[in-house]
Amino acid sequence: MFEQSQIQEFKEAFTIMDQNRDGFICKNDLRDTYAALGRLNVSNDELDEMLKEAPGPINFTVFLCMFGEKLKGTDPEETILNAFKIFDPEGTGILKGDEIKYHLMSQADKFNEAEITQMFTMFPLDVAGNLDYKNLCYVITHGEDKEDKD
Repeated sequence: MFEQSQIQEFKEAFTIMDQNRDGFICKNDLRDTYAALGRLNVSNDELDEMLKEAPGPINFTVFLCMFGEKLKGTDPEETILNAFKIFDPEGTGILKGDEIKYHLMSQADKFNEAEITQMFTMFPLDVAGNLDYKNLCYVITHGEDKEDKD
């Protein structure tokens, strides 16, 4: 289901989350992980809901299967690229930031200002105010910036 490099990345994530190093992710591990990320007010109900998604205790195999289930059916890179290409008939690979903002805030499942700000924080516009959507699609489907791979 996953490439070896992806499995290694998931193993590293599992190890980070398994705060007490017992080989399982439990409620306290989740709470500690959230605290390490700066979120201190996670409710017990919220943690219980997360744990209920697993068929049993969350060891690495269950963790990997859960990610596989979550990722199953996600769009391939080409599908996401084609969605952006609607706004880029010349195929330049970039979109004007103000135009993509307009479309995201006015069409279908409309983004709000905070969501736009978050997107542009995670995927900043270049100095000309353009969004490199080809790189954005790569990050969405592969999890890392193309430039960081070199």
